[in-house]
Amino acid sequence: FCLMAAPGKVAAFRLPPLPTIGEIIKLFRLKALKQLSQNFLLDLRLTDKIVKQAGELKNAHVCEVGPGPGGITRSILSAGVEQLLLIEKDARFIPGLQILSEAAPGKVRIVHGDILTYQMEKAFPKHLKRNWEDEPPDIHIIGNLPFSVSTPLIIKWLENVSKRDGPFIYGRTQMTLTFQKEVGERLTANPGSNQRSRLSIMAQHLCTVENCFIIPGQAFVPKPEVDVAVVHFTPLVQPKIQQPFELVEKVVQSVFQFRRKYCFRGIETLFPENGRLKRTEQLMMTADVDPTLRPFQLSMSQFRNLCNVYRKMCDEDPSLFVFNYREELRQKKKTRSLLRSTGQPEQTEEENQL
Repeated sequence: FCLMAAPGKVAAFRLPPLPTIGEIIKLFRLKALKQLSQNFLLDLRLTDKIVKQAGELKNAHVCEVGPGPGGITRSILSAGVEQLLLIEKDARFIPGLQILSEAAPGKVRIVHGDILTYQMEKAFPKHLKRNWEDEPPDIHIIGNLPFSVSTPLIIKWLENVSKRDGPFIYGRTQMTLTFQKEVGERLTANPGSNQRSRLSIMAQHLCTVENCFIIPGQAFVPKPEVDVAVVHFTPLVQPKIQQPFELVEKVVQSVFQFRRKYCFRGIETLFPENGRLKRTEQLMMTADVDPTLRPFQLSMSQFRNLCNVYRKMCDEDPSLFVFNYREELRQKKKTRSLLRSTGQPEQTEEENQL
């Protein structure tokens, strides 16, 4: 449906008159399910504002994650996109989305499926591919994510960024997504901030991350107990830590394991009990990291140093990378309970070391 353009102007795409989102919800008796942490955004001024954060969408290809009753979907279509792929897990929303698809002939493709398992490598036409060093492709991912899926999904996509696969096989695909306000703050937190976390490092070492604006909880139906942050991601040409995703994640997770203690306490968990102290000192001295800093005080360059030195240590001793601290604790607990059951005296850690 295109309106007649004024002379010399490109015709703007306009959706025909449609039932409101509220009417769609009533028509199909839709109800947000608490177990799926669903919240509907009915205010089209806010959905327009979210879509605006994605940048120029005219003639772009967009994937919307979890469109629900279709509020953001309408704003994306009104932005004049070339193609819109909708991935919706909840079958109850499909009929309402089909109304939108019929109102924008040839523009909308609806997939009933789970974004966590959907193969994004084939989601867009091949001709849109760009080299990683080039400007981002004309592809965008947008979504008002259910809280239950937002963190595992962004970790999955950050791994895709690192490996340049999934939706990033096309180049540095941009993402505009919603999170609980607290998660949005973690994603963008600077060194020294109380919100600085594993998520901050994993996101910021791979992407430029911008906390765009906050949507108050009362704008959603039903009203969540928290406010919502709209966050924009653009993958970096060069990651700030040039090591495999799994290695970076292991180091960062270990450091933040005891976030209120000195950082050496978490770094210790990278190493087996035998030789733990010596190797921890070696890693921290070579990486030039003060062991009395708290995890949230470490800068990105300090994390980079830790990852680079740990990588060298793993290259020298491949058993290091597969070492699992939690598994070691489980085995110790098992041994202790076995000694108890056989009536043998338990050895202390000091005795074991002796």
